[in-house]
Amino acid sequence: MLAYRHAFHAGNHADVLKHIVLLRVLAHLNQKDKPYRLVDTHAGAGGYSLHDAAAQKKGEYLNGIARLWHRDDLPPAVADYVALVRQFNAGGELSHYPGSPTLAHAVMRDHDELRLFELHPADHRTLELGFAGVRSARVQRADGFAALKSQLPPVSRRGAVLIDPSYEGHDDYAKVVHALRDGLQRFAEGTYLVWYPQVAKLESARLPKQLKALAPKGWLHATLTVQRPDAQGFGLAGSGVFVINPPYTLHAELKVALPWLAKALAQHDSPTWVLEHRAD
Repeated sequence: MLAYRHAFHAGNHADVLKHIVLLRVLAHLNQKDKPYRLVDTHAGAGGYSLHDAAAQKKGEYLNGIARLWHRDDLPPAVADYVALVRQFNAGGELSHYPGSPTLAHAVMRDHDELRLFELHPADHRTLELGFAGVRSARVQRADGFAALKSQLPPVSRRGAVLIDPSYEGHDDYAKVVHALRDGLQRFAEGTYLVWYPQVAKLESARLPKQLKALAPKGWLHATLTVQRPDAQGFGLAGSGVFVINPPYTLHAELKVALPWLAKALAQHDSPTWVLEHRAD
């Protein structure tokens, strides 16, 4: 939905989880010289000022990336992520949060391909300006769900897809399942990352089971629950990332990172985390 703006949530606990997983997947793809394509179906603006009114309204980053900023005991996967965010904050002050496209581009090679889709007009303009002149990247104002089929399979037969819509409407959940089913038919060997919120919706609870049914060859499911819902039971308690065809290294990396993150980002006394997987 066009009302959604990620600027209000940039750098929160959900971004921390999503971006750590994304960077570990890309690190694995980088181990081979052969190029790959990353498709980001809901790319956002690409970067966010944490001093802007949107980020300051709820200050969600304060319970996300800000809690990690001065820690000196970060697990390896978390340390790599924080070090990369630091590259976008001159002088050491946390004032800017790079979105998924920017973080990905920072670690991808010149011969890899970045395909970015964003429907919101203002966010698309910002994203387009940010990637102007980047030959390996293409930015389109388009529905990422519909556009995905045009991007698969990549010529190199190597690649990853990040799907993280706003889920403001009930139909996004069904669109995720449909897009993955079609994507796997076109590019069965690709790695697919789906981020989803832990909210008071039946669709959110059902989604992981639906995704497992689509991924008989292997999957990984990671969740981080660190925030209490409000008095009405609403709010972002946590989030999950479901990875189809995950790198074989990912489970071990997250097994170290997730319990540490649960404690570091907890906003109450009983944070939880889940890590489950099925190997090929």
